[in-house]
Amino acid sequence: MSLLLWGCKDVMYQESQKVPNKNWEAERTFRFEVAVQDTMSNYDFYIDLRNGANYPYANIYMFVNTTFPSGKTARDTVECILADRRGKWLGNGLGDILDNHILFKENIRFPNAGTYVFEFEQGMREEALSAILDVGISIEKHTGK
Repeated sequence: MSLLLWGCKDVMYQESQKVPNKNWEAERTFRFEVAVQDTMSNYDFYIDLRNGANYPYANIYMFVNTTFPSGKTARDTVECILADRRGKWLGNGLGDILDNHILFKENIRFPNAGTYVFEFEQGMREEALSAILDVGISIEKHTGK
């Protein structure tokens, strides 16, 4: 499911994809293609993750692969904290579904115009992660707040 928000001036790109059967298989990669024209503004990059309250961990490790318009690639390992030390979920939601909007990179500028590809892999050493419902990204103009 792709969603571009034109009404909200601070959101440059937002897309979320459903995880089949709410189980993120180790070999499953989520791919997002982002067309960038503005190389002068600074942006904040968020990982959007929706999980069920029955997710068995307090965090999730991911590998984020970025392919630049030039073809150059970069790989980041990211830990997304989903619950505090006491087990209280940090995401927002009603009932047993939680939405997490996790800052990944802050105040970045795209070096070149063109299409950037972001690919997400789960890095939890599990064949399948249960209770992961959606994986997505949001790129928002940096407001300095």
